[in-house]
Amino acid sequence: MDTVIEYIKEPLILLFVILFLGSALGQAKVKGLSLGSSGVLLVAMIFGHFDYQVSPIVQHLGLSLFIVAVGLQAGPRFFRMMRSSGIIFGLIGLSIVLIAALTTIIIAKLFGFSTALSIGLMTGALTSTPGLAAALQATNDPLASVGYGIAYPFGVVAVVLFVQLLPRILRVDVVKDLEKVQGPLRNAESPKVVTIQVTEEWIHKRTLSELGFGRYRSVVISRVIRGDRNIIALKDTVILKGDRLVAVGMQNDLDEFCHDVGKEVETNFKNADHIQLRKVVVDSEEMLGKNLKELSLRSLYGVTVTRIERSGFEFNQNPNWPMERGDVLTLVSSEDRLDEVEALFSRKRLTVTNVHIFSLSLILLLGIALGMIPIYLPGLGTITFGVAGGPLFIALIIGHFGKIGPIKARFFQPSNQVIRDIGLVLFLAGAGTTAGSGIVEVVQENGISLIFGGAIITIVPIIAGFLIARKLFRLSVVHSLGALCGGLTSTPGLGAVNQLIDTEDPAIAYAAAYPFALIFVAIISQLLIFFI
Repeated sequence: MDTVIEYIKEPLILLFVILFLGSALGQAKVKGLSLGSSGVLLVAMIFGHFDYQVSPIVQHLGLSLFIVAVGLQAGPRFFRMMRSSGIIFGLIGLSIVLIAALTTIIIAKLFGFSTALSIGLMTGALTSTPGLAAALQATNDPLASVGYGIAYPFGVVAVVLFVQLLPRILRVDVVKDLEKVQGPLRNAESPKVVTIQVTEEWIHKRTLSELGFGRYRSVVISRVIRGDRNIIALKDTVILKGDRLVAVGMQNDLDEFCHDVGKEVETNFKNADHIQLRKVVVDSEEMLGKNLKELSLRSLYGVTVTRIERSGFEFNQNPNWPMERGDVLTLVSSEDRLDEVEALFSRKRLTVTNVHIFSLSLILLLGIALGMIPIYLPGLGTITFGVAGGPLFIALIIGHFGKIGPIKARFFQPSNQVIRDIGLVLFLAGAGTTAGSGIVEVVQENGISLIFGGAIITIVPIIAGFLIARKLFRLSVVHSLGALCGGLTSTPGLGAVNQLIDTEDPAIAYAAAYPFALIFVAIISQLLIFFI
């Protein structure tokens, strides 16, 4: 036994024992719920209680890597959302964090919790590891990790239960509710789909190419319905009087098109010819930067692109719009042709990781240097961005542009995931052992009030965030719950919303709110030290 203890005292042995046991605990599921990476934090706290310590250098290295990965991932979406209606979700995310902060101040004053412990409770209630990182940087007190570890499990469970029970309590049909209310994907500026029956003689027996429908700007003909037949709309497709044209475009252009061609009729996609609609994600390196005109999908493959989704918003297809990784194209054609085009957009090179060590090192260097610069806040004092805020700020900017001078930031998703996961577990291992040395004393001193305080800090933002999304911004229940999960940075909560309805809408709302909440909680975690 003594030999085992001596082995564990070896720094590297200790680190990997914590990572092994913590990851094993994090993978264990109870009724579909798991602790995930927070399992490492809990195991590290146990080791810390018995006076085992992971080096602070390991903790700071992990924190820097994790924060940079988060910033590079969020950067492109964050600044785009700031320029669009996605600002609604930013306001929802900010509201949730501010309400959590105000609740934390009240709970801290009421129960006499220390500053670090209180901020830790808030970050745990919001299940925000970047928030915990910022709290540790701001307070330099391991009690922040104690508060996080106590509040985190309740924060996960409470969101999942709220999401599952709320529609039943309100007796809302989420599918019908989603159809009634405008959302983040489909809004007043999104393309519409209509079916127009041809009544004009001048159109009869002419091809789409001869008719020159391009003059109607945004209008795209995706298919022609003739009786019970569905015909793929290609340039040489002949249009007959009485045909029904399925058209996608902006409302004004569709109105003009309908006036010139015929009359709008009820859409009926009874489909004996197996024409399909499919969403395809742009992931191939060869497709990036090319536009629809260059690809000639209609003439080469017999496939029509009707709309494009980017960063959670749906747009009318534009022939000159360069493709970006992650764009979602809505395609219409037969199954075999769609399979061919999907393979075209999904084709990948053998290289699945592209970590650029020079760029990563320079981003970290600039970020840490920025984090050391003191910032004076009138009436409050001086703060620094620290090892968390500095790299996050630099990574957001560079992630937005993708490349600045010699710095490359558009890593493949697997690369970013590896950096983030390794950084996160290293940070949690260090933070956990530091926090574990005092957790028993803290629990003995504060007892049930600690758990009760954490529960209140969780429940109040959940209810308030939903009401803001639903009543103030008039979002659907599905979009409200998705935005709520994003504002609380709760991935398990999003999984629960996805079980309510088979649509991508919850994930879009989540993705729109998440970057804002991620950044706001990191900033507010540092500012709270002036108010508690």
